[in-house]
Amino acid sequence: MSNELRNFLTLSYEELEELNLEAKTERKNRVAAHKIQEKRLKYLTDEKSIKAVTVLFSDLEGRLHMLDYDKKFLVKSYDNLTFDGSSIRGFTAQRESDLRLGIDWSAFYWTPADIFGTGKVMVFGEIIDKNGTPYSADVRGLLKTFAEKMYKQDGYTLNAANEIEGFLFEGIDAERTYPDTGRFEYVNTGGYYHSLPGDPLRSFIDTTAEVQRAMGFETEKDHPEVAPSQFEINYGYGEVVAAADQIQLYKLICRQVATNMGLTASFLPKPVVGVNGSGMHTNVSISKGGKNLFWDPQGEEKISKLAWSFVDRILTHGNDICLLLNASVNAYRRLDPHFEAPNQIKASAVDRGSMIRIPIGNEKSSRVEVRSVGPDANPYMVLYSVFKTGLQGELSKAKNLRQAERYLPDNIYTALEDFRGAGWTTKLLGGDVKGRYADLKQASADRCARLLGTFVKPAESQFHHDVYNQYLWNKF
Repeated sequence: MSNELRNFLTLSYEELEELNLEAKTERKNRVAAHKIQEKRLKYLTDEKSIKAVTVLFSDLEGRLHMLDYDKKFLVKSYDNLTFDGSSIRGFTAQRESDLRLGIDWSAFYWTPADIFGTGKVMVFGEIIDKNGTPYSADVRGLLKTFAEKMYKQDGYTLNAANEIEGFLFEGIDAERTYPDTGRFEYVNTGGYYHSLPGDPLRSFIDTTAEVQRAMGFETEKDHPEVAPSQFEINYGYGEVVAAADQIQLYKLICRQVATNMGLTASFLPKPVVGVNGSGMHTNVSISKGGKNLFWDPQGEEKISKLAWSFVDRILTHGNDICLLLNASVNAYRRLDPHFEAPNQIKASAVDRGSMIRIPIGNEKSSRVEVRSVGPDANPYMVLYSVFKTGLQGELSKAKNLRQAERYLPDNIYTALEDFRGAGWTTKLLGGDVKGRYADLKQASADRCARLLGTFVKPAESQFHHDVYNQYLWNKF
């Protein structure tokens, strides 16, 4: 069909960056929700070249879902959007299926037309239950409510930045076809920091970084990682909900750019045995009135007592929340001590085998890095469990937080047992949501070999929550 008769919105990357950074600043400055809503609705009404609004939300396991609404319909009906929750794994049962989709107008993004199509913008949604309250299985809503409570109660702003590693493989849908092929094909074998300017991995990284920059990510650095065909694209800190949203966008952008190149961006934690796996190192800090509360130039490792108690609580509940940070059968291959696995329940400034690392920092950058997180975990679940545990969990009062007396599970069955048996995870999620999450993970585990062995089994990919295959999911 000819494009001559179409007149849909297409903005330059420079214009996109300007708009997205302005929206990001408004969100950071906590501009009142009703003011943002009024501004966005006026923009959508006045901008005739927008045809559709893509609304994004995540299910209990962190899988991203997207609905396109006609712009004119959305402007008229934004407060009465409903969908069938029984079709979303981990949401409602068939007999109580209707859920409402609210709009978080502060989480609004302008997108590059060459990647996502012309005439479209994106916004994150909020799941509302039939009675008008936030839906209990919408972990983004849990995280947002908790972050707002901490800000109102203590003046705390929860900050996060995630270092998300992934692999780039030959062919489209390489994960889905893995059960047939039995292997992933690298596009580059150069390794850490090495790729030629025009090779597929470098072209992928460059394009992805450009898109992220245009969408307001404030990219800091990007490079090939240690394993062949592995990549990492780092960007700046954000308030915790915005940071979790960016993780979802990061993975979406990577997948879309790779698909456009005839390749696959994979976020399986350990798609290939024998090389380093992929992590999602989670850097967190807390600020108040613009001051970093984790910084103390006189403190041990130059972090504050608040930061050390935060570390203590996470280590105390390390086994309890491991299933939330490492959410798949495949994730436990990454916790292999032969490949810098962060499976030791201790903190260290130097030992990368520690669950928590204390990076070198200053007044602005002082932080705690939780290393034992897989890139396929629900980002809202990760940040919610890390911050709530770090602030409200139990203290071990251990004399030496730097010495590992316990280790994280090396298989999902042990992680499930720890998760189900922990009182803390019930406090985190509530009994109903905890049970739903555990049941989903149990179903995936039971469809895979109980012993991991020395090669990746087809079922680890075939039944992985992050690999889109509705036909197979319906058989669960």
